[in-house]
Amino acid sequence: MTVYSGCRSPQLSDRAPALPASIGRPFTRGRPAVSVVILLLSLILLSGCNTSAIYQDHLYNPPVYWGKHEVKKGETLYGIAWRYGRDYRELGNANGLKPPWTIHPGQVIRLDKKGRIPATASASPRPSKSAVQRTSGSRQTSASSRPAKTPVASDIDWQWPHNGTVIAGYSASGKVNKGIDIAGKPGDAVRAAAKGNVVYAGNGLLGYGNLIIVNHSEHYLSAYAHNRKILVQEGEDVKAGQVIAELGSTGTDKPMLHFEIRRNGNPVDPSRYLPGR
Repeated sequence: MTVYSGCRSPQLSDRAPALPASIGRPFTRGRPAVSVVILLLSLILLSGCNTSAIYQDHLYNPPVYWGKHEVKKGETLYGIAWRYGRDYRELGNANGLKPPWTIHPGQVIRLDKKGRIPATASASPRPSKSAVQRTSGSRQTSASSRPAKTPVASDIDWQWPHNGTVIAGYSASGKVNKGIDIAGKPGDAVRAAAKGNVVYAGNGLLGYGNLIIVNHSEHYLSAYAHNRKILVQEGEDVKAGQVIAELGSTGTDKPMLHFEIRRNGNPVDPSRYLPGR
């Protein structure tokens, strides 16, 4: 995906380029000169816009509520919303769009506007079948492990997209990881974690390589990144466990599957949804 624009406020992690030693000399010595330089740098950063480099930086952590995005050929609202950490329904609503969220090349998507998401009851991850079986010794315990009746999202039976070792877990702070990384060999089968519909299949989202995004319900999406080969197409329905890609190393330095689950556009810890091993 090519970013047209998306200006952002500088973060504490932003690093300014080194300055020539001569800068600040015309001013008085000491802190006033340093303050002037810092002010100038702040103005430069505030006037700057996103470049593709920030998507490779683990400190870049959407959601983004500034700037705009010009739609390029082949892009979908799902993919754009994923890139900026927004719920596709909220972003569509902010831009006057309605289902099926059709967009066109050249169309400008405003990121500085916030839309609405239909109000629904809060949904919790459904315990896996194995988790229920482990607590079935007591009818009361088994029942208590099930959440109250919620929207269809809670009826998703999640399963592991690959049986490899988890080499990096979910992290919302420090070195941010919006999902989990699973080790594997090039060509290993990558499977759909639940039934759904493919809403993105391509390599336009920087940092993800060959990426597949599957829509499972009104609330939940899952993503499968760094694939060597994509075996499904956008708009295709997939079954849980269906092979949808070959594991690879596109967009990363070693073979692995990066797997994410997002609820209402927000990354969540997949380990809370996947069954125990």
